[in-house]
Amino acid sequence: MMADRPSSRSSFLRAFLDALRAVAGDKGVLMLLIGAPVLYGFFYPWFYSLEVVQRVPVAVVQQDGSGLARQMLRFAEASPRIEVVLTTGDEAEAQQALLRGEVMGYALLPPDLKRDVVRTQKVVVPVYANGAYPLVAKQVQYGFAEAVGTVSAGIELRRLGAAGQSRLQAASSRSPINLQMEALFNPTEGYGSFVVAAVAVLILQQTLLMGGALLVGTWRERGEAAAPVRIWLARLLALCALGWLSGLYYFGWMFVWHDFPRGGNPLGALLLLAVFVPAVAGLGVLLGWWFANRERAMQVLLFTSIPLAFLGGFSWPAEALPTILQWLRWLSPSTAAIQASLRLNQMGAPAQAAAFHLSVLLALALASWLAVLWVGRRRAGAGTAGHIGRPD
Repeated sequence: MMADRPSSRSSFLRAFLDALRAVAGDKGVLMLLIGAPVLYGFFYPWFYSLEVVQRVPVAVVQQDGSGLARQMLRFAEASPRIEVVLTTGDEAEAQQALLRGEVMGYALLPPDLKRDVVRTQKVVVPVYANGAYPLVAKQVQYGFAEAVGTVSAGIELRRLGAAGQSRLQAASSRSPINLQMEALFNPTEGYGSFVVAAVAVLILQQTLLMGGALLVGTWRERGEAAAPVRIWLARLLALCALGWLSGLYYFGWMFVWHDFPRGGNPLGALLLLAVFVPAVAGLGVLLGWWFANRERAMQVLLFTSIPLAFLGGFSWPAEALPTILQWLRWLSPSTAAIQASLRLNQMGAPAQAAAFHLSVLLALALASWLAVLWVGRRRAGAGTAGHIGRPD
């Protein structure tokens, strides 16, 4: 006989509560299913709270002592994107500072800058940035581009004014067609709004996946895994209940607290959780059953987060993946859930726009739950017939 094995006479509610008590009595599972989502939801977005990189240290190589060069320097110092920490006339000094990591880029104001401008000759101000850090390099280039562009616009306006045009005519002549840019779905164009909204779904999956597999692995080690269909239904619903609470915590509080784009289609987001969490719970139970070992689940699943993030299609275009990975990635619920969440939570798309992704999650949920119930019923039947010679 297997000790503490839920009997076939246990009620559905009792089995449901027993599963929750098993979670509460296991510190490892409790930490993964409740502690980890809360801690991740609090600390992970915190590192990206500034959204964009600001005050990047830079250098200005000023090889022209004119007032025009000093004006460009002042505009660079006023930019919120960059912070001029070194001003020198020696480009080699700026390069050494760049190699030492003291600055992330520099602009070179060439000799005879003002003379060439007065002669209406074309002047180029080179800007060098550390491309090993793309976000930082972007800020260095944008910061210097805005500073130099503002000064250049002022020079052009003065030339047009000297030619007899009024201020309004000069402004219209310089820019006959104006461009207005507006970022949709991520108004701040922040990194946090871009990455956390997608990674949050992956966090929900990985914590529930590892917690479920750990719990089932423990049951298998103790010989408590084999159970009738209704007991396994109760166990799966207990895992889903915890997963749904975590999902509501992320979609309903974390996005609001950190002011990430959210709430585009709340009913669609609830529909997403309704199919995403059961798919993950079923997959976690299957993996736990397959591993049949408490520690094995952690050892294997802990290292799948980064590959799954790349397969999610938000940090790297899925079309650039090898063909076989473009098919295999749909076996992970996070792939469809991330795409559906971005559409429903951030873009406010109707549920029809995420119909394919929701269908994939529903199919994964049905397939995994049927597999769990089949395995559980088969083992329970074998146990009843007295053919179990070893624990599960």
